[in-house]
Amino acid sequence: MGKHNSWFFKLLRLLQKWFVHSVIVPQNPFSDLNLQADKPVVYVMKTESVSDIAVLSQTAQELGLPSPYDSIRIAGTTLPRVVCLESAKPLFRNKPSSNRFLIPFQNLLKFHQQDAELDIQLLPVSVYWGRVPGKEQDTMKAAVLERESPTWLRKCLMILFLGRHNFIQFSNTVSLADMAKQHGTDQAIAHKLSRVARVHFRRQRKVMTGPDLPNRQTLFRQLLKSPTIVKAIAEEANSKKITEEQAKKKAESYLNEIAANYSDSLVRIAERFLTWLWNKLYKGINIKGAESVRKLHHDGHEIVYVPCHRSHMDYLLLSYILYYQGMVPPHIAAGINLNFWPAGPMFRKGGAFFIRRSFRGNKLYTAVFRSYLDQLFTKGYSVEYFTEGGRSRTGRLLAPKTGMLAMTINSVLRGIERPVTLVPVYLGYDHVMEVSTYHKELSGKKKQKESVWQVFSALRKLGNFGQGYVNFGEPINIQQYLSANAPQWREEMALDTEQKPKWLTPVVNGLANQVMTGINGAAAASSVTLISLILLAAKQNSLERPMLEKQLALYLKLLVTVPYTEFTSVPEGDAKLLLEQGLELNKFTIESDPLGDIISLDEKQARNMTYYRNNIVHLLILPSLIARCILRLESCCFDKVYRVIQQQYPLLQAELYLQIESLDVYVQNMINLFIEQQLITTSQQGDTEHLVIQSDGASQLELLAETTSEMQQRYAIIFNLLALQPDIERADLERESHQLAKHIGSLHGIAAPEFYDKKLYATLTVKLKDMGLLGQQQQAQVDDIGQQLNQLLDPSLKQTLINGVHQTQRVEQGLLN
Repeated sequence: MGKHNSWFFKLLRLLQKWFVHSVIVPQNPFSDLNLQADKPVVYVMKTESVSDIAVLSQTAQELGLPSPYDSIRIAGTTLPRVVCLESAKPLFRNKPSSNRFLIPFQNLLKFHQQDAELDIQLLPVSVYWGRVPGKEQDTMKAAVLERESPTWLRKCLMILFLGRHNFIQFSNTVSLADMAKQHGTDQAIAHKLSRVARVHFRRQRKVMTGPDLPNRQTLFRQLLKSPTIVKAIAEEANSKKITEEQAKKKAESYLNEIAANYSDSLVRIAERFLTWLWNKLYKGINIKGAESVRKLHHDGHEIVYVPCHRSHMDYLLLSYILYYQGMVPPHIAAGINLNFWPAGPMFRKGGAFFIRRSFRGNKLYTAVFRSYLDQLFTKGYSVEYFTEGGRSRTGRLLAPKTGMLAMTINSVLRGIERPVTLVPVYLGYDHVMEVSTYHKELSGKKKQKESVWQVFSALRKLGNFGQGYVNFGEPINIQQYLSANAPQWREEMALDTEQKPKWLTPVVNGLANQVMTGINGAAAASSVTLISLILLAAKQNSLERPMLEKQLALYLKLLVTVPYTEFTSVPEGDAKLLLEQGLELNKFTIESDPLGDIISLDEKQARNMTYYRNNIVHLLILPSLIARCILRLESCCFDKVYRVIQQQYPLLQAELYLQIESLDVYVQNMINLFIEQQLITTSQQGDTEHLVIQSDGASQLELLAETTSEMQQRYAIIFNLLALQPDIERADLERESHQLAKHIGSLHGIAAPEFYDKKLYATLTVKLKDMGLLGQQQQAQVDDIGQQLNQLLDPSLKQTLINGVHQTQRVEQGLLN
């Protein structure tokens, strides 16, 4: 019987069941890390600890990893499975020398020198009893619970008070065979391996617990003495004819209004509440890309999370996911409208800092807010803000507000040394509680002010909300972005850090667009969004179950075989399983008769489901447009399809933030997949290979093509007006397009709210101006695109549109006369 089966260890495991609950980060090391099951594993831990190894033993059993208590046998020699860098700190004596812990590293390297086939994986493991951050001004609590190397007595207290908040984190493995080949196997390499491991564990702890927390009032005093705020106070006193003391008090009141008051105790309480809440609301939270973000933290990046904004749930969900993925919840820029009791104080303790809708005309507030943001970056706190500025009412991304991005870039320009990296985040839900409210607001109802009663009202409506989705997109390093788009930025800012460079505004706008593109690039397709996309494209918004399953299978195939980006996620399971998952949420109507089930959307459901369709419409908009070209264009071939895609792509990109690296390759791959799926075939006519619809695939192509119909209608409205009025001003084109869209929508029963969105027509007309298509200089190109668009329209709607364009012109001429 091994030592670990002694009565002491049995008692330890029994106590552990009572006092300890461990969260594993990442949850599946085999898929998230480069861990290979067929190679021997040796665990590396920072401190020799009985309790830590006991926790590792239980976790290893759950994951199917070797027990840390089982020795590893190499070339007839028995070696311990766990290598530690240092011993535990004695209660009274000094800690012994760590030199003896180099011997296991030396032995392992020696065996690799003797056996070229041997490849032991070193698996770093960190165990955290609670995640209490340090304090800049330590308290007795901190002394008891926050030390990195506690004595056995302090460790007992940590387990007693924080055992239910135990985290065990695995890191990427290190191949000892690679180490031996690259660096040798002598004692110096063992020392180097030990030093690298120490640095790793130190960084890992900072990722898990975050930087030391400042005393709030001490932070205020430091900020009020900063040159920027001192200068702003003097200017405020001079301009408002008040004393500097009065201006200083105003600055301090702004700080009180803005600043977070992070409390790790509240975060621990909130974690329990949110665990209950998510388990009640969702059947699961799907996460993609967290490991790459954790690596950025580990490598010392200042992380700024820039998620889309669907719901008030967003604040809670992202912080919760980051906490359970082994990262500190960020400080969140929240709208001042959320600073109501009791939510405001709780959000503030959870890391929220509050921001006014507008800074315009208030230089003192601007200076205070910017200085506070600079301080967050300087101290190493991660930050989160929503570039859309508010929640999307249509399910599409809103045009970005650039204020916070501009302030972030300005902080970089003022001299942040660490790399500052933006991480786009896609947040999605099978059910968004506010959707019905959004549609009321879009129809003209006044937005309700947030209050405690709204919170209680929302809690009463809790039910089965399906699943949630958190996907991390492609990171954007701001310093690298600046170097690519303003190569001399470092030299310019070295001369004067207070100047506003001429290139700043276009660079900020370009960065904002890249952020939104990154968010959509990390979209999560789901059962609800895909079913919505299909049913809203069907006539009468209804389909027989077999046809719906068949179309769902096609969309899954398109998304998996020709992926939108590497950051996009596609649900697992076949079409039948996904349809069952979607139907469980009671968002669709099922009618059964002797011939089978018909699944449909009633009028209210159809209006609500446009929101979920719009979350992912960009993933399938190009396949839809390809299908429409094949169906509508005469003698269709690849060149014709690609020409239409090229013409429309800038407009699609402007409204949907598309991200296709190689457009021609993407289109060719999609057409090849259509052929493989027997939707179309090819026919050689002369030197041209024509695309011919397969009779069995026509209905599927029609459904797919219908997804882009409303966009084609919008573009046709704009280009037909532009063809008839070449000299029309941008503002007039925007107004007349919107007016005609309302007219056509009423006649043809178009319910999608974005069809009537004034801001969307503004976005498109601005893009046309950027493309040089406003005015008579490019009239031939305008006419060509307009003719192509008219060919892609349904005949009945085409005639309505042409009549409407001529009627609009007559009305406008009548007004002018």
